[in-house]
Amino acid sequence: MSDNNQLQKELAKKALNIRRNVVTMIYNASSGHPGGALSLTDILTVLYFKEMKVDPQNPKKEERDRFVLSKGHASAALYATLAEKGFFSKDELIKFRKLESMLQGHPEMKYIPGVDMSTGSLGQGLSAANGMAIAGKLDGKDYRVYCVVGDGEIEEGQIWEAAMSSAKYKLDNLCVIVDNNNLQIDGTVENVMSPYPIDKKFEDFGFNVINIDGHDFNQIINAFEEAKKVKGKPTAIVAKTIKGRGVSYMENQAGWHGKAPNEEQFNLAMQDLR
Repeated sequence: MSDNNQLQKELAKKALNIRRNVVTMIYNASSGHPGGALSLTDILTVLYFKEMKVDPQNPKKEERDRFVLSKGHASAALYATLAEKGFFSKDELIKFRKLESMLQGHPEMKYIPGVDMSTGSLGQGLSAANGMAIAGKLDGKDYRVYCVVGDGEIEEGQIWEAAMSSAKYKLDNLCVIVDNNNLQIDGTVENVMSPYPIDKKFEDFGFNVINIDGHDFNQIINAFEEAKKVKGKPTAIVAKTIKGRGVSYMENQAGWHGKAPNEEQFNLAMQDLR
């Protein structure tokens, strides 16, 4: 087996584990956002198990790459990924959204190892990522900053104010990933408040833009590699994804934006994610 095939096999196994934990967490909590967490899983898998320089034993290491989950409601995917990477015990996942748990509905940087920014108020994450990237430039550090935004989230005006700043300050150490699953809580993004064409908009705001299938590990890996070679401007990766990816009855269904499965639905999901 080639090295590339072996890597993809390992990433697929990690992604499956993460998806199973995402669904289990939300089922146990009777609360959460499965659709956008599952659409994001393959991207997070590549980031944490291939791309980013992070150390679970030293989560605040100054030289680490930074990650901002601007669409903070997809926290279950981030928590499951961090646990899979070893930032904290997987036993913590069962406490998701429970009183006294560090794993609340939105990420909290003060309490969760591996979380670089507290998020949840949509539209704000790119501004924080800009600050991290500017700090890296000023301090002469070579770390990179990755920021995931939702396609519904980019209807927020602050995203585009931040995008202007990203380009103005030539933040080539910044990579924005748009989770383009085409669904938000009220329906399709084009029907609610269309941001299309997303790629052309980011180009007009001064970004290098890469369009990919957000579930194809090769395309995700290659996009991150390409982004690292770009100088003088930030990169936006527009990743076409499927909301609820991996669970048959959740896929492409807006109703699974923020709803927990019941016992029967949970069991069906586990069969899908064997």
